[in-house]
This record gives sequence, structure tokens and C-alpha cells, in this order.
Amino acid sequence: MDTSKIFQHGTLGLLVPGLYDGTITAGELLAHGDTGIGTLDGLNGEVIILNGHAYQAREDGQVREIAATETLPFASVHFEAPQQATTVSQLDMADFQRQVATDFQLMNVFAAVRVDGMFKRVKTRVAPHQTKPYKTLVAATATQPEFEGTAVEGTIIGYFAPHLFQGATVGGFHLHFLSTDHQLGGHLLDFEIDQAKLSVQKFADFQVHLPIDNADYLAEKFDNDTIDSAINKAER
Repeated sequence: MDTSKIFQHGTLGLLVPGLYDGTITAGELLAHGDTGIGTLDGLNGEVIILNGHAYQAREDGQVREIAATETLPFASVHFEAPQQATTVSQLDMADFQRQVATDFQLMNVFAAVRVDGMFKRVKTRVAPHQTKPYKTLVAATATQPEFEGTAVEGTIIGYFAPHLFQGATVGGFHLHFLSTDHQLGGHLLDFEIDQAKLSVQKFADFQVHLPIDNADYLAEKFDNDTIDSAINKAER
């Protein structure tokens, strides 16, 4: 079990023009990590991977465990072995991100961030399932169901990446949430921590596994400016 790297299948940039076909199974992905985030075939919701189990937050607000045979076009995982931990309290999302990036000197490193505890409020969104012919990421996520909870117990899991790597992934923070009772999940839009434990795991290695057997991926002509703009619109 290699705890020194993030394993990522696909790139966030390949989602931008609408390459949503799943190209790795959940079972194959979990061989590379027990914790992480992603999306399912057809941009079908938000994936949260915790303690070796992969869950889908669906656009109808339901959360379910993903079967090993289901496929994903994009996901990031790692084997959890936090190097630093502390307690955090009374922080909204903006203050949390500023404090964590500064206190743990994350600007130029890859890191996994996990927060377990009580949240005064949580707001998530879930990408709606797409069918072929696929829309672009910006068009597909122009309207997304949003969900909110108050006095919620749960877990934030996600990553910080240097902005240099925007396109391969999200430069900065990319965070998902799953409540302990599995009644609320998705991509985080906003939150306020009450009392929680923060764990941070830094990585010197970032491994990208590309879907080189997928014909649409091989034929796509990616545009960096379009990718950067689309990520800022769809993932922030």
C-alpha cells in the first residue's frame, strides 16, 4: 500500500468538452486508494470515497454505495495516512480554506484534506446525469440541484492542488461532503464548521492515469484557455 502519492484517473480537463464515458471501474480505482472523490459514467452525480467504500450522491438527493463494476471518467484517490491533524471550530468555507492553505503551507504541494465532525450548515450541489450526445461541462452544469443541511455530522474529503496543475485537476481546493447518516452528499458549495477534526496528508507524487483506449479521448483537441475557464465556472 503506497501512501506517498495521489492516483488520478483521467483529468478534469477531459470533462470540459463532454468526455463523460466511464473508463475505469470502481473496483480498479479502489486498488489505488481507499479515500477520494470523482464522478460516475455520464457525469452521474458526485463520488465520495471513504474508508475503502465508494458512494454516489445522486441528483435526486439520495446517496448509495457504488458497485465495483460501475465506471468513472474521472476520480482521484489515495491511501489515507494523515501526517498532521488538529481541531477546527467556528470556521466558514472561505476562512477554512485560507487558514488551512496558510497553516499547512499548501500553495505549492498536493494534499488530501479530511474534516470529520459537526457542521452548523452544509450546502452541496450534484452534477446531473448526462446522456449522449453529451453537452459540454459548462452547459451540463448550468443548472444543478443543490442541497442544504443544518446541524449535520459528516465528513469533508478532497484535495488541494497547486494552481500550476489547473486542468489536470482543480487548482486549489476541490472538496466533497458525505453526512454520517448518508442523507446529504455532493460537491461542496459552502459550509460552516462547528467542531471538527482536520487531517492533512501531503504528497510529493501525483500520478495521472489516462484513458488511452478511449477513442473519443484520443481524438479530442483540448484548449487550455477553455478548460481553465470551464473549471472556474463549473467546479468553484
